[in-house]
Amino acid sequence: MVNKGSKLHYREAYGKYMARKRFVILVLIALLLGVALFSITAGSAGLTLGEVFRTFMGTGTAQAQAIVWNVRLPRILTAIVVGGALALAGCVMQSVLRNPLASSSTLGISHGAAFGAAIAIVYFSAGSQHNAAGSGAISITNPYLVTACAFMGGMISVFVILVLSRIKTVTPAAMVLAGVALSSLFRGGVALVQYFADDVALASAVYWTFGDLGRTSWHEIGLILIILGPTFVYFMFNSWSYNGIQSGSQTARSLGIHVDQLIIVSMVLAALLAASAVSFVGIIDFVGLVAPHMVRKFVGSDYRFLLPASMLAGACILLLSDLCSRTIIAPIVLPIGAITSFLGAPLFIYLIYKGAKK
Repeated sequence: MVNKGSKLHYREAYGKYMARKRFVILVLIALLLGVALFSITAGSAGLTLGEVFRTFMGTGTAQAQAIVWNVRLPRILTAIVVGGALALAGCVMQSVLRNPLASSSTLGISHGAAFGAAIAIVYFSAGSQHNAAGSGAISITNPYLVTACAFMGGMISVFVILVLSRIKTVTPAAMVLAGVALSSLFRGGVALVQYFADDVALASAVYWTFGDLGRTSWHEIGLILIILGPTFVYFMFNSWSYNGIQSGSQTARSLGIHVDQLIIVSMVLAALLAASAVSFVGIIDFVGLVAPHMVRKFVGSDYRFLLPASMLAGACILLLSDLCSRTIIAPIVLPIGAITSFLGAPLFIYLIYKGAKK
């Protein structure tokens, strides 16, 4: 029988446990706001904080208004929603597949989405190239078609992964190897699409695969948010179920969790999140893998906190990566996909090394 003193002790310990996790999330929010504010001022135009503040208040110069509202703010918000979406999708995949190496990039979902988006851009004229300042930039003229094709491409990988995990029990490492094979398959498909495309379509498709946060408009940011918002609510509503799955499928079923249904719905929604992000900005690897592992050390494996913390960490990582890509050799903007790969590949190798030691 638990006495009153023990109850107070447990209640106090639980209060500290919850307060520590909430503090981590508040720190991440403050970090995200700080990096976002700094990103608005960073760039060749050299805006000061005062000029940015006056622009938000509606009293800035016409030049500052154009730079902030038409260039920098859409780019920063794109980094936040895309980074958050990829990290949230990776966190949920790692939970339902019980695989710490799972993410949209390691399971082949991002490359499947890229294949679908490339078909929409090249064969259905869903993207157009414009040579502003010699950049050869591409804009998405039909975001609905690109997102739908990217989603279907990503779902092919999801279907294969689910079949492997449900019908044929495979190890986490084998699942990632299957993702590598699927990624290779889709890269071959993209190469074929590019090979038979005309010069303009080829240039558009190649430029699109580099990854670029500057090609989105407010309309496309809104579309990603429309998918991200309800998906985040669904994942948070099932956060206790994700905690239960960590103890094993049988234990989760004994707790009344509909494991099979939860896995399928969660994987489909995670694939939709990743596909919507990839379809607008191109391939961005490893954010979905890195962010959950970084914050897990601070908030543990309680998905009530791990999900929002991962989303905030993913947004911070992509925002910092974008800042690096714009400032390392300014005014040249490096491909954001290359920056995130340099960040994520060493961590991926570390995770494999750590798993091999167990």
